Amino acid sequence: MSADLHAPLGQSRKTGGARRRVPSPGALAGGFFVLGLLGLSFYSTFAPLPLTTLQPTDLPEVVASADADVLKPDAEQGLQASRPRSGANVERTVTEDGSVVTKYSPRQRDGKGPVLIGAQDIGQDPRMAAFPDDDLLEDTPEGRIPVVGPDGLRSVDLYARPWSGARGTRVAIVVGGIGLSQTGSQKAVRELPADITLAFASTGNSLTRWMQEARRKGHEVLLQVPFEPIDYPANDPGRGTLLTSRSAADNLKSLHEAMARMTNYTGIMNYMGGRFLADGEALEPVMRDIGERGLLFLDDGSTARSLSGDFAKAIGMPHAYGNLLLDGQLDRRAILDKLDELERIARRSGGAIGTASAFDETILAIRDWAKDASGRGIEIVGVSAFATDSEQ
Repeated sequence: MSADLHAPLGQSRKTGGARRRVPSPGALAGGFFVLGLLGLSFYSTFAPLPLTTLQPTDLPEVVASADADVLKPDAEQGLQASRPRSGANVERTVTEDGSVVTKYSPRQRDGKGPVLIGAQDIGQDPRMAAFPDDDLLEDTPEGRIPVVGPDGLRSVDLYARPWSGARGTRVAIVVGGIGLSQTGSQKAVRELPADITLAFASTGNSLTRWMQEARRKGHEVLLQVPFEPIDYPANDPGRGTLLTSRSAADNLKSLHEAMARMTNYTGIMNYMGGRFLADGEALEPVMRDIGERGLLFLDDGSTARSLSGDFAKAIGMPHAYGNLLLDGQLDRRAILDKLDELERIARRSGGAIGTASAFDETILAIRDWAKDASGRGIEIVGVSAFATDSEQ
């Protein structure tokens, strides 16, 4: 034993000593199996999962929500809109890959059950902005004029220009006289920002053509109707003027003739009218008819004696007053000064409405002023934003 301890390593070892143990075939198979599991786990962790490419299938048109307008082809207009609040037929289809496709299509109301009122959050599909909703029109001897829809939807709701709803500083600018001058109308429609409200003169020309172009661009539009001024007939607003000397039936006939000149407007705006707006007996049936047809009334604020606001409150119809005439002096610098004054009024009270006419100087001044309005914290809104607020 002691000799072995002191001998140099490897020199006294017997050649037939203990042999190295070789693993059995079963142990080798087990080791390879464990290594395979580890490798598979590593690959599954870091390798992307394979995706199956689905073959395209012919699916029916899908409408994302029942609250969206449903559009379908129409031979005359290309598109036709059905309002969302009248209910919907729901059809579900299972496709070849197992997906479920839900299709909503409008159905006619039967006149029963609750009706939802107030659709400012719905509005009109932008693709349909140039076309009227047939359910908001009725045939009369004077032509097709606005009416509240069977589900309570009004023109002031459907055709209103959307806005943010924020209670910041709001300004509405209404440029009137569209349709009276070919060049002026073209310049206003094509050069003014879309958030400017355009008022079309009922005595103008090519109103439908200009309305469609304005609506496609995004403008909210009003219809401007002539009312009797203080100095009538020395100052005559033109044909179809509503007069205090005429009967209510005759004035309503003239009003309806004006209403039939175009469609897609949110309301009526007076042109002149110092005498008529101050005569309660003449004004009451006119205001009531406008309100019952789902329209707003914009009083341009030119006469302090106007009773339009009193009647609107009593009737419960949307109404607004103009705060400032912007182009009483037809000079670009003077108009810009008025716009700055309108902004100061809006900052004090939260909002203000300015009115103007489609003159070249006016259009250029408003266009330039509006470019930087949002940078100063001003939101330019359609006039309906003020009118429906006053109604509430």
